[in-house]
Amino acid sequence: MIAPFPVSWKTRLNDEFNKPYFKELMSFLDYEYSRYTCYPDKMAIYEAFNHCSFEETKVVIIGQDPYHGPNQANGLCFSVQDGVKHPPSLVNIYKELETDCNKPYPVSGNLDGWAKQGVLLLNATLTVRANDAGSHQKKGWEIFTDAVIKTLSREKDGLVFLLWGGFAKKKVKLIDSSKHHILESGHPSPLSANRGYWFGNGHFSKTNHILAGLGNKTIRW
Repeated sequence: MIAPFPVSWKTRLNDEFNKPYFKELMSFLDYEYSRYTCYPDKMAIYEAFNHCSFEETKVVIIGQDPYHGPNQANGLCFSVQDGVKHPPSLVNIYKELETDCNKPYPVSGNLDGWAKQGVLLLNATLTVRANDAGSHQKKGWEIFTDAVIKTLSREKDGLVFLLWGGFAKKKVKLIDSSKHHILESGHPSPLSANRGYWFGNGHFSKTNHILAGLGNKTIRW
């Protein structure tokens, strides 16, 4: 049994839970978690939603898969547990944050502090088998998380979507650009960042500039 889905989101996504694809996804997860080591922990699968209610969401960052190494994934995209070595993509996120916002490099790789301020850290696929990247893709999670993005786009106004890399940029078709703000750049992974597609995007300061212009509280990155 996985953790219950947070009420603030469930009321808006209730139709999804009754669809055949979602029931098949839950059966698949029961099988996977009973036979293999999978990440994140079953009780942390919905942490992105637990930490950031629908009402409080003002920024959306879209990742692809959870980390698949031991003790890394904590249910928030790009985030790891306290005390865990920062993965390369997170290192580059923090390096950009250093230069963009003149902040010292953070000690912890846990991004729950961002989430609690209204940053939805959403992976397109919410689970993965240990040491097997992409193993839970195309099992139904993408249908569900696309529904999350479409619901946010439809029911809220003035959100800031940060689309990092080719995979995230494909989600632009789900977002109403006439009433939301979309910032795109390369992915923070070393392959993209070292080619000049990540560093210097200024997304953290740009996000706060947009939020301030809308009369919202800025994010303490």
